[in-house]
Order: sequence, then structure tokens, then C-alpha cells
Amino acid sequence: MWEGRFIRAVKQGKWEYAARNRGIEAAVIVAITDANEIVLVEQHRVPLGCACLELPAGLIGDQTAGEPLVEAAARELEEETGYRAGSIEPLGTFFSSPGMVSEGFTLVRAHDLVKVSDGGGDADEDIVVHVVPRGEITAFVAAKRREGLAIDVKLLLLLADSLLADTAC
Repeated sequence: MWEGRFIRAVKQGKWEYAARNRGIEAAVIVAITDANEIVLVEQHRVPLGCACLELPAGLIGDQTAGEPLVEAAARELEEETGYRAGSIEPLGTFFSSPGMVSEGFTLVRAHDLVKVSDGGGDADEDIVVHVVPRGEITAFVAAKRREGLAIDVKLLLLLADSLLADTAC
């Protein structure tokens, strides 16, 4: 139906959805420091018209075709947050909005973190890095929501216990 540099609109029968060009996928990184802190990023997202609180993430193979998942995740983590991972563990592929987009992401866990720079992203990004104790994540997300930030759906991974605590089976 339509194709731009990074995405295309696809029609299959009566179904319409968005897809990434060139089969590019994303890596989403759960980075937990030795002090049991979660590394999060905050950045402006044009489609939302505001800043969004997220797990660090980035595209695989957007700069170099055939880039391995682990290399892309390590590169993006260091670029966005300033943390270098001793190892990256793939946790599985997930889809955040399968009724609207074909894009999925591979969730990875970054181990043995070492702070090597301030992070903040590349020249086109203005990323704020947050390092939040795991026990304070629910309150931190609530405070960011009150400030007007959008909250990425992938943060449900960190909020599940608090969201389900009062739910009857």
C-alpha cells in the first residue's frame, strides 16, 4: 500500500498492518546492576508526542546487515545507557501489538554490567538514563506517569507483581 525508508503499510485480504522494511528486528534489554537496580531510558517518541519510559532497546541490523542479536543488544545498551554487558542472554521473541504491526522483539538479559560512559544515545537521540532500585520500580513508574510520560508496554515485565497483587484468581 505504501512504503517509506523504515516501514511499510501492508494489506493482506481485508487486514492492514505496519511492517519494518528489510526484515529488521529489535532487541529489548533487561539490564540489572549488581546492586539490584534496573536500567531504564527516557526519550521523546514522535508518534506519542511526548517522552516515554522504556527498557533500553534498539534495532538489529539497521546499520550492518546480518548483525548478530547479541552484538546489536550489547551495542545498543552501551550507546543508550553507558553500561557494557559482560554477557547477553536471549530470553525469547515477543510481539507487543500483533493486531497492528508484524514487528516483534527479542528480549535479552544483560549480565555483569560495567558503567563505561554516560550513555544518552547517538547524535540524533536525547536519552535520559535512570537506574532504579528494583524495590522502587512501581513508585518510580507511577511518578513518571504523573509527570506526563508515556510508559512502554514492555515495562509490564517489571510491574506484573504489583499490578496483579490485588487481583482475585
